[in-house]
Amino acid sequence: MKVMIGGPTGLLEASVEEGSSADTPFAILCHPHPLFSGTMDNKVVTTVARALSACGMPTIRFNFRGVGASAGTYDDGRGESEDAAAIAAWGVTRWPARQVLIAGFSFGAYVAMRLAQRIAPARLILIAPPVGRFEFTGFLAPDCPWLIVQGEADDVVDSKAVRTWAEAHGPAARLVMLAGVGHFFHGHLVELRDAIEREIRSG
Repeated sequence: MKVMIGGPTGLLEASVEEGSSADTPFAILCHPHPLFSGTMDNKVVTTVARALSACGMPTIRFNFRGVGASAGTYDDGRGESEDAAAIAAWGVTRWPARQVLIAGFSFGAYVAMRLAQRIAPARLILIAPPVGRFEFTGFLAPDCPWLIVQGEADDVVDSKAVRTWAEAHGPAARLVMLAGVGHFFHGHLVELRDAIEREIRSG
């Protein structure tokens, strides 16, 4: 269902799906760069949402400030992180017995990682995190299971930089590198979906 959720600079447009399981976290999904046509309806974001929904989780996709019907203007990740925090807080109110899973694609992965510094997620999923394009070096590893899915043939994000960054966080960060896959996972969304479902179902 479509809802409008109060954010720091006004209402944020969101799409909420209820989960089929009572004992999973709820998931918030952060979309790619607003200045490059990123929205909550991005096909990678919707694929991740479907994978999490298939695992029984409630999901919240939302538009950052200035995107779609969401109020405000682009703020280089800072304000968008505030938006994500507001969405997470709304989710806690709606599902008070559940923890939160934070997921993000590209720019959204940067926002997701920023949010994971502020709140303690049950799980973190980063898809093609823009290491080298945004500042990732100061982030602390979250104390939870976390998955990084990266295309080896990414033409936007340096896959080698992502691998180096993931390896620096040791076994806590589980990296799935998909051979021959570009930034937008064209023709490989099923592989992305399967990687996420395997991660969730593995416990």
